[in-house]
Amino acid sequence: MALSQAATSEPEEASPRTRQRMQESTPPGSAALRVSPGPGERRAVAARQLRVLLRPLAVAGRRLPQKRLLGAGGGAAEGSAPAGKRLRPEPGPPKPAPASPPPGSPEGNGWDGAWDAESDGSDAGPEAPADGRSQLSAYERKRLKNITENAKFFAALKLHESAARLQQIATKRQSHVTKSCSRAKPKKAEDETVRRRSMRLQRVEPSGIPVAEVAAQPGAEEYPQVPAGPLPMVPEDEVENSKLREELLTTWMRISEMKAKDPEEHTEHTCDIKRYQESLNSMVLSQENVKKVVKYRVCSMAIHPSESLLFVAAGDKTGQIGLWNVSCRSEEGAHVFVPHSYSVTCMQFSPCNPAHLLSLSTESLRCGDVTRAIFDEICRSEDLSSFDFLEDNACSAIVGYWHGGVAVVDRRTPGTSSELSVDIGFKRTRTVHVHPVNKQYFMAAGSVDVCIYDVRYLKSSGNSPVSSLKGHTKSVASAYFSPVTGSRVVTVCADDKLRIYDTSSLSPTVTALSTIRHNNNTGRWLTRFQAVWDPRREDCFVVGSLARPRQVEVFQDTGKLLHSFSNPDCLSSVCSINGFHPSKNILVGGNSSGRLHVFKEE
Repeated sequence: MALSQAATSEPEEASPRTRQRMQESTPPGSAALRVSPGPGERRAVAARQLRVLLRPLAVAGRRLPQKRLLGAGGGAAEGSAPAGKRLRPEPGPPKPAPASPPPGSPEGNGWDGAWDAESDGSDAGPEAPADGRSQLSAYERKRLKNITENAKFFAALKLHESAARLQQIATKRQSHVTKSCSRAKPKKAEDETVRRRSMRLQRVEPSGIPVAEVAAQPGAEEYPQVPAGPLPMVPEDEVENSKLREELLTTWMRISEMKAKDPEEHTEHTCDIKRYQESLNSMVLSQENVKKVVKYRVCSMAIHPSESLLFVAAGDKTGQIGLWNVSCRSEEGAHVFVPHSYSVTCMQFSPCNPAHLLSLSTESLRCGDVTRAIFDEICRSEDLSSFDFLEDNACSAIVGYWHGGVAVVDRRTPGTSSELSVDIGFKRTRTVHVHPVNKQYFMAAGSVDVCIYDVRYLKSSGNSPVSSLKGHTKSVASAYFSPVTGSRVVTVCADDKLRIYDTSSLSPTVTALSTIRHNNNTGRWLTRFQAVWDPRREDCFVVGSLARPRQVEVFQDTGKLLHSFSNPDCLSSVCSINGFHPSKNILVGGNSSGRLHVFKEE
């Protein structure tokens, strides 16, 4: 009875060592003599059983994933697959998955057995070393072993020494680049002495000249500097005693000695506009009347008043003046002279002596005298823009400046300075033109200003205009009196309008009589349009056009388009500078490539 009560009552809790000896001495399967575990051991056993229950069930033909033991360096544990590779099942029939160990077996209680050692790394029992690591589990001992082997492997590779050496090299290179960038790069000697220029700017013909030879030449300026003072009348591409030059100058002298007919005899004024249109229709352009007279863009032009033959002068943007005897059918009919250093913006044959050709550039006003074969210098200054004669004998002239002023020049006074320099309050003066009847009046056109002044009352500053032509909103390219009475003025403005003013009575303010819509946007590469009157008429003028096919237009002062000169076979460019012959049915137009086009009756 006492024994049964003792067996049924709960035994006293034994010490851990006592319980371990009792379990080792108790044979398997004899649960009657097993000592009951304490509360701490029961919790450990429950945890192990929970891990076994959560372990995935084995499937036939499929291996359970093995747990890889990694060292500190990320290497695989001993006996496992190399890093980065997956374990593949060995060929052969699939092995059946092991069943879960029974709860009462040693493999199931977590104290021993390979199952629990693989799952959670618990104590491996007799495999534990006898040294100081007896307290470590099998997983920890594996990990320490892998760490030691990985450290030995990396030490054999000497990676630390290589990394330190590379770091040292990178530091030195970075410091060298920083020092190099802090210093300014030395300028190449060839950049200081050689300046690349195109063959066009060097004034070198591209045909027949090797590139190496051109590059060896010293860099030429865009505009060659012409010396001050008189210059011999020698063509640019010929020697002084050339026979061709003598023939050209002789022709010019011969036609200038012939007395020209009175312009009044050829003036048609405003009558019979239909007959005038018929004469315009009879003027045609042929290929033989197109010639390249100067090398570059035509900026000004003058037609000799002779009726015996047609003689034309053209000035380009580099200071060249080309003389062309249109009546001469040979290739030597045109010759080029260089009396200026900059663009020739204005040219006129002397009204009293056509043997004199006056030309103006930015730096000087010169007179080409064919009788002496010399280009004499009349006025030398800066920023000259245009000129016109104040007298019929062409002894004095009014000169405009790009900076806005004007000056009076007298050819009879020794020296090359002006007689009077005047500030008229303009920002820019593009053209000046003298009244054809009342020579004391002249008109100046500038930014948005077109005013008429009396030369007799000019003073250094504080000048008031006699009349102002209002209505312009942008810069004015030109303004000219009608050729016979001066009762009309035509202007070309950048606001794409042509304006005609009635100046028969010079009132203080004059408004436009008629306005013509006209595309004047010539841009940078074309010479700005200038509308000039037909010398034989008082009511008709000619102006260039941007329309296609290329043409030159003639308008009436009422705004009516009378005629358009065109020829698709011979005229394929814009003629910005145009002019009529003083007494014949001839029109000459110049384009931006240095060519002149002559429309005349057949």
